[in-house]
Amino acid sequence: MGSRKSFKFGSPGRDKMLKTWARFSFFVIVCVFAVNAQAQEKLTFSYAALGGPNSIWNIAKDLGFYKKRGIDAEVVYIVSTTLGAAAVLSGHIQVGMVAGSGVVNSAAGGGDLVTVACFVNVLDYELVVQTSIKSAEDLKGKSIGISRFGSVTDVAARAFLAELKLRPGEDVTVRQVGGAAERAAAFTRGAVAGFLSSTGSIYLLGENLPHRVLIRTADLKNPPPFPWICAVTTKNYLAKNRENVKKIVMALIEATHYFKSNKEGAKKIVGKYFPTANAAYLEDNYSATVRILERVPYVTRPGMENLIKEARKTNPGIKVTVNDLVDDTIVRELERDGFIDQTYGKK
Repeated sequence: MGSRKSFKFGSPGRDKMLKTWARFSFFVIVCVFAVNAQAQEKLTFSYAALGGPNSIWNIAKDLGFYKKRGIDAEVVYIVSTTLGAAAVLSGHIQVGMVAGSGVVNSAAGGGDLVTVACFVNVLDYELVVQTSIKSAEDLKGKSIGISRFGSVTDVAARAFLAELKLRPGEDVTVRQVGGAAERAAAFTRGAVAGFLSSTGSIYLLGENLPHRVLIRTADLKNPPPFPWICAVTTKNYLAKNRENVKKIVMALIEATHYFKSNKEGAKKIVGKYFPTANAAYLEDNYSATVRILERVPYVTRPGMENLIKEARKTNPGIKVTVNDLVDDTIVRELERDGFIDQTYGKK
């Protein structure tokens, strides 16, 4: 029979074995913590309006679409595209909802924002006015409310005024008022004669407040393509964290599919984050949103080109091109690899 080796406390063999085990245990602990830290990476995203297509950011959080990809997401509401663009540039927001106008304005000031996906590529607004205003002529000398200058509501307001043959600043005063709730409140108080409202928001005014819709996007002869509900980050963040950005786009695609295919569930989540929304608003807003959400969220390049041309009217020195502001490689990759078809149940 062979002799059995024993290790006495303090013996060289035992000390060597204990040191080896200690090193191995430390290595395992470090690996576990590293993986756990990576899996629980906390990121902050933003959206710029309550209700409608902006709700996909919260749908993705509430249904765990970020979490299942290892992202601990905080989703915050920032009242306009202008402020959202500034938050993304500052680095406090890693990926945010910034419309094309915000990206172009940022580029004009030397910012490095880039649009990686757009889930709505057309504006969907209406100009709500007092019942006494029945024509463009009646609107002259009065004011209308938007969120902020340079925002999506500002772009829509100027498009409507151009269609009505009215000059902003001369025929009609455009006032910065705030988000949807603030604009409705200003209209209720009589502080403005009209305001820009996303489809369905007139139902938030209540039944006792007289109002009328003077013009809506559908009334425009040639409604321009417009990169509106877009996922935007900085070029620097995209270069260093492309996989994170890809995960976010995937989560938003899944949220878009959920919105399209689960009406009552989508309305419930919209209402959760927009507590003043009533049933009439939720119904009308859902019907308007579901028809404009993109299945494959490419950025409208003609729409971005239009915004660059418009910006050059006041800043001829802008040198950027569409390719400087759009990176659609992630969407192309997801479409090519079948992720979008798989999400929508198409084999």
